[in-house]
Amino acid sequence: MSQAHDVSRWGAVWRQLPLLIALVLLWVMLWDHIDVLTVVSGVVLAITVTRALYLPPVLLSGRFNPWRGLLLGLRMMFDVVFASLQVAFLAVAPWWKPSNAIIAVQLLTRSDLVTTLTAEAISVVPGTVVVDIDRERGLLYLHALGTRTHDDVERVKRQVLGTEERIVLAMGTHQQAVDVRLARKARRAERAGHASAEPPHDHTPKEDA
Repeated sequence: MSQAHDVSRWGAVWRQLPLLIALVLLWVMLWDHIDVLTVVSGVVLAITVTRALYLPPVLLSGRFNPWRGLLLGLRMMFDVVFASLQVAFLAVAPWWKPSNAIIAVQLLTRSDLVTTLTAEAISVVPGTVVVDIDRERGLLYLHALGTRTHDDVERVKRQVLGTEERIVLAMGTHQQAVDVRLARKARRAERAGHASAEPPHDHTPKEDA
């Protein structure tokens, strides 16, 4: 039992190692000076931040898919450019009247890292900004621009879940990747079911009485 506990503890330390290194590098860059005291104080501060504070330690998955990471970056750039043009157009359109909403989106994972990265990615895109996070229930509350109808709200939710999915596939655990793929298939099946349930439109011309 003690050996298994030691393995899990060292596994957690190993998965946090990239975060510790990043914090130390950030500390050194803030001081703009490299010496023994700066590095040692950075190490001590990094360990204190990740282990001793009230917030739970951020555990990295230890997995990164370069191809999925590239797709995530390209899609982020596309979303930022497209949304910037859209917001700029709406800002100068004289006929457009603002219609915004606060939308609650249920995330698929409970990972603090994935939740944080998803919130950051959503807030970077113009027109949407995360205003609150319910960590216990895995909910993101975001302010979305141009949400007039129920379809607009559902579109925003799909965009958020799509962003979370791409982040998980790039750097989440294998189990998280399996979960988001299953959730994506379920959403597609649900949309297909709604589409097939809609009554067909009657295009037969009516005869004059």
